[in-house]
Amino acid sequence: MRLLSFHEVRRRDSDCLATMKGHGMFKKIATTSTALALVAGVMLTSQTTTAQAGNNGWRVGAGIAGGLAAGAIIGSALSRPRYVAPRYYAPPPAYYPAPAPVVTYRPAPWSPAWYNYCRAKYRSFNPNTGYFLAYSGQYKFCR
Repeated sequence: MRLLSFHEVRRRDSDCLATMKGHGMFKKIATTSTALALVAGVMLTSQTTTAQAGNNGWRVGAGIAGGLAAGAIIGSALSRPRYVAPRYYAPPPAYYPAPAPVVTYRPAPWSPAWYNYCRAKYRSFNPNTGYFLAYSGQYKFCR
């Protein structure tokens, strides 16, 4: 099974939506024509006639049944499921505790440890003045 890239999935989803839009128009036309046919059928069966002395209860029942059937057909056609594209939610950012600060203790100026530290760190260190030549061309005190 091959994994699809984001663009392939998006293209396929848009193709599905375009196809569903085409079916939506057909469904609207079919629903409208069915509703019109049912309304015409109800109108034809409910014509007024001269009064008759008989049991017309079955006609009332047929009208009610036809109305319920028409309502069920139209209602089910209009309440079709709609396609909703799945949403992508990015994972929450990962929070890590801040690292402990790095503390470096340097020796006090003019002590023997300070001379050794500055002499090892800077080649241009002058032990008489305590300064070294920085890359900027300025002399700076060794701390």
